[in-house]
This record gives sequence, C-alpha cells and structure tokens, in this order.
Amino acid sequence: MTREFSVIENHWIPLADGTRLAARIWMPANAEADPVPAVLEFLPYRKRTGTEARDDSTYPVFAAAGIAGVRVDIRGSGESDGVIDGEYTPQELSDAAEIIGWIAAQPWSNGKVGMMGISWGGFNCLQVAALRPPALKAVISIASTVDRYNDDIHYKNGCHLSAQLSWAATMLAYQSRCPDPALVGDRWREMWMQRLAEEPYFMPEWLSHQRRDGFWKHASICEDFAAVEIPSLVIAGWADGYRNTPLKAVEGMGARAKALIGPWIHKYPHFAWPKPRADFHAEAIRWWNRWLRDDPNGAEDLPQVRAYILDAIRPGPRRDHDAGRWIAKAEWHAPEVLRLHGPNLTDTPAAGETVYLRSPLDSGTAAGEWFTLKPDAELPQDQRADDAGSLLFETAPLTAPLELLGRPAVTLRLSCDADVANLVARLVDVHPDGTATRICYGVLNLAHRDSDEVPQPMPHGQMIPVTLVLDACGYHLRPGHRLRLALATSYWPTILPSPTDPGVTVDMGSVALDLPLLGAVDEIAVPEPENPDPLPKYIDHFPGATRRRVIRDLGEGRTEYHIHEDTGVSEVPGVGMIHGEIRDEIWSIRPGDPQSMRGHCRWEITMRRGDWSVRTLSEAWMECTETDWLLRARVTAWEGDTIVSERDFDSRIPRDLM
Repeated sequence: MTREFSVIENHWIPLADGTRLAARIWMPANAEADPVPAVLEFLPYRKRTGTEARDDSTYPVFAAAGIAGVRVDIRGSGESDGVIDGEYTPQELSDAAEIIGWIAAQPWSNGKVGMMGISWGGFNCLQVAALRPPALKAVISIASTVDRYNDDIHYKNGCHLSAQLSWAATMLAYQSRCPDPALVGDRWREMWMQRLAEEPYFMPEWLSHQRRDGFWKHASICEDFAAVEIPSLVIAGWADGYRNTPLKAVEGMGARAKALIGPWIHKYPHFAWPKPRADFHAEAIRWWNRWLRDDPNGAEDLPQVRAYILDAIRPGPRRDHDAGRWIAKAEWHAPEVLRLHGPNLTDTPAAGETVYLRSPLDSGTAAGEWFTLKPDAELPQDQRADDAGSLLFETAPLTAPLELLGRPAVTLRLSCDADVANLVARLVDVHPDGTATRICYGVLNLAHRDSDEVPQPMPHGQMIPVTLVLDACGYHLRPGHRLRLALATSYWPTILPSPTDPGVTVDMGSVALDLPLLGAVDEIAVPEPENPDPLPKYIDHFPGATRRRVIRDLGEGRTEYHIHEDTGVSEVPGVGMIHGEIRDEIWSIRPGDPQSMRGHCRWEITMRRGDWSVRTLSEAWMECTETDWLLRARVTAWEGDTIVSERDFDSRIPRDLM
C-alpha cells in the first residue's frame, strides 16, 4: 500500500548548544496518528543546490512506504548554523547522535531510527553506530570505509594519494558557498562571512598526520568492530576506490553485517554505472522494515556476501555495462588461496636473478582516478602503457577459468639504497588480442612495510621480505587469457613520488602471488530497479563538459595530467537558484625528478537568483622538496561584481618517511 506524503523543504533542528541545523524532511501522511520510523542522512554537501537529485530519487519512495526521510546539513554547511571543523570530528558525530535523539522524540516517530549514506554519509553512519545512540537500530553504508588511514582519499599503505589534495580543494570550495537567502533570510550574508573567515583548509591538518596515529584511528571502526552492535548493510562497487569495505565489514562484524558489491562507480546502486544496477529501494525498504518496524521479512537471513563477478571486461572510453554474474556466499570465510611463483607465475618455485626496477615517474597515467564519479576516463584504461614502465610476470594462456573473490597479495624480497621508496603491484587480465584490463592494484611505501603507525627506514642494500596486499576484486579470467602481475615504483598521479625515487632490486625467484579463489557459491539474481532513469530532470541553462588529457612536453621533459569537470548551469524547478561549478586540476612531473611534482586544483562556483548573485574561486597548490611538502591555497568571494573576501593559506610541512 502506497502512503501519501509531504515534503518539508526546510526545518530547523535545535541542538543543546543553541545551534540550529537545517533539515529537509519527507513525511508520510498522518504520521502523528500512526507514527513511522525515520532514516537520517547527515552530510556537508547541501540539501539545496547539492544532493537534491539523489535525495529526490530515494526519499519519496521511502515516504510512500511509510518511512520518513530526514536529510540534515552538517554544522557549517548548507543552511545550518556554525562553521565545519573537519571530517568525522567528535562534534559532527555528537551532533548526529543528538539529531537521532531528536527524531526519536518527535510525535510522528515510532522511536526507531536508521542512518544511511554514501561516501561521507556512509562513513558517519557507521561511526555514529559505534557511539550506540539508543534509538539507532540499523544502518546502510554505501561506498565508505572502516579505516580512515588506508581506505580513504588520504593515504594508502603509507603512500600519499594525490586525491588528498583534490579532496581538500573540493571541501574548501564547497564550504565557501553561502547559505540560501530564501531559507535563512537576511542572516545569509553574516553566515557567509563567518564561513569565509573561519572555515579550515583541511590539507595542512591531514598532512601533519602522515602516520596512522590517533587522528586517523578516531572514527575508524576497524579499531573496534564490536562497537557497532546494530545490523549494517554495506554496499560498494568494484569500479570505486572504496571497494574493500564490504568484505572488511563482514570479516570484522560477522553476522551483524551484510555485504553487497556490484560493478559500480561511486554512486547509489539504483542509478550507478557500469550496469547492471540493483533495486536499492527494495533492498533498503526491506532492511528498514525488518529493523525499524520488526517486520519478519527475513532480512537477517540474507547471504553474508553478495557480489558481482566481473567477466573478462574490457577497458574503454566509457563502460555502460560490465559482463558478469551475481553470486552469493551464505557465510564469508577466508578464501582458499592459489599461490603462483615467479618469475613465470607457475605453481612451482624457481630460482631467478635479481633485477633493478626504477619506473619512470610518469608511469601510471592509465590508472584512472581513485575516486570515480563517471564510467568514462575516470576508470582505468588499457594497461599496456603502464606496463611499459613495470616489471612483468605473466602466466601462459589459461587452460581453465580462474575465478577470484577477495584480496590478492604479493610477497617478495627486495633491497633499496634509500630510506623510502614506493612499490606498486597491479593484477592484469591480458586478453588474447593483447588488451590489458586492470583487475585490482595495491601500493606500499616500503618504510611502512611492517607498520603504518611506526614506519621504519629501509635498511640500505639489504634484501628483506615484503608483503603487499592488493585491493579486493571479484573477477573471472577466461581460458586463453593470461594473468599478469606488474610491479613498479611509480603510480603517478594516483600516488605522489618518494623523496628521491631510488628504485629497488627485486629477487625474481622470491616473487609469489597469492590469489583468493572464488570457491563454492550460489548463483543468484539481484533485481534491477523498475525505473531505469530515477534521477529528476532539472532546468539546464548551459550544458556541462568533462575531459581527461595526458600531455607530454618532449621539449620540456614534463608530463601533465589534466582534469576538467564542468557541471553546466542548472536550476531546480521551484527553488529558483541557478547554480554551476567548474573544476580544473593539473598534475605535472618530470619523469626523472621526484621533486618536480606539482599539483594545482581550481574550483569556480556560481549561484544566482534574479538580481542576486555570488561567486567563489578556490585554488590549492602543492609542491615538494626532498624534505618538505609545500602547500598554498586561496579563496576569493564575490557578491555581484564586488570582491567581499580574500583569504590565503600557506604551509610547509616536513615529510615523515613519505
């Protein structure tokens, strides 16, 4: 039975300290007479001129099913009071717990609350669950992490991700936007000036914690999985950087967690690419009804892991659909491992020579981006370009299918003549025609070989054992294909170079590749959404554009990686705000000079309604020396044609074995 509902465009939720947070609420009809459960999503991305499209694709469906949706802007974002103080801070998580208590106390609430989100909202719903607010009964976490140090946009096994600068610049731009005068009234300018004067630039703080210290342990639920006591549905896609979380969650939380992994980029499954999609609405409503209504619908009996096994997919300029099949494992156990040995990836160890490996510093331009929002050149391309700068190990053509699910690992012995060096491992499906598809990859700062918390310099010139664990994968290699392991010392611009780029010497006979075998599974169907195009259509005033380019200046000996994202200019009907964003990003490096690395991120955001208009320009730069990271940023804001704020940030931060 479909329930009527209404939409409250803006509702003020008061906190104990006097702060008001702005909420958009989808309210089932007659809820005060017939109280309903509610789902909270808590984000800094603006419920207006921000996440409207995806909100309007989901919360009306929940409300029609008798589940209220409460979408709240984090303090200091959107129309909410205050200034944001960072990512997943104690203040943010405390605010969320207080909101949950507020929801549960409303006359329209049945006292049971769920929390949901993708990315930031997927992070904090698990983090808030670990605080155990009494009314929170279940979560759905999408494209998230349980380990803020190793599985987010900051660092990866001690390697510095370029995505860290990208995201710091993004948040600087996002938080520089003003609240909507139509919702906050004349206070908008005062609120905006406060944000422009006080908003933090996150990058210096993040870069001041290059080890896995208490800063990163905070809100990393892998520190104590037992703290999350409520049922958690954890969803991710193989085409996204957040692919490890579902398996980590079921390993850490046991039966309390259920994993769903599709072929997708960083999007909700009902409108994600590559297809096939999943009927997220049905999944979610079943989950909420079980845990927020005590409906005996058997959600607790879902397989612990459901995953889409990619079938020999091919890279391309766009991937709308990935071949494969859905499988399930009722219970997740550590997979059986197939060990292959170098130098020829056979099941029998063999002696091998030592080989010196020093990849060109511009190796890695076929990697795509860590954080994927579109199924185009953001995804990894044909790997042969990156293979050219790598040390390759390859099987003979397979005579039988090889199916994987889990995290591969590489063990080897190597030496280095510097304190710090990077090691990269890629697992590649080589098609009969030579096309090379990246299955998964892993990176390691060798100073972090034994610990991210207490790194140690490499012992110069001494052969030592090293293990590198790659990201999770679910993949089917066909007969006639070859499996390739590619080792490199650079993966630019995904990771930033070590201080001196010394290269490593590899004992070829020591190389071993552990492959997690799929094993026994149930073949299942995961229903696709009935609506193939669920996102609402807005008024387009100007079309958007996207470009990815690699430019090699042979005369200057410099390689540049260019990103251009223009959202176009659009208007949400009934809101009247005309909004546009342009992002440009350039990374450059000389292939033999690690200290030549440069990063520049630029965001321009415009907002206008009638004669009123504002604009912000946010820029962030990053360079390095052998000993230091050099950071600059600037935010300029205009009201009409008048500059109303200019603010600069400047930091020099010592490199810490990185």
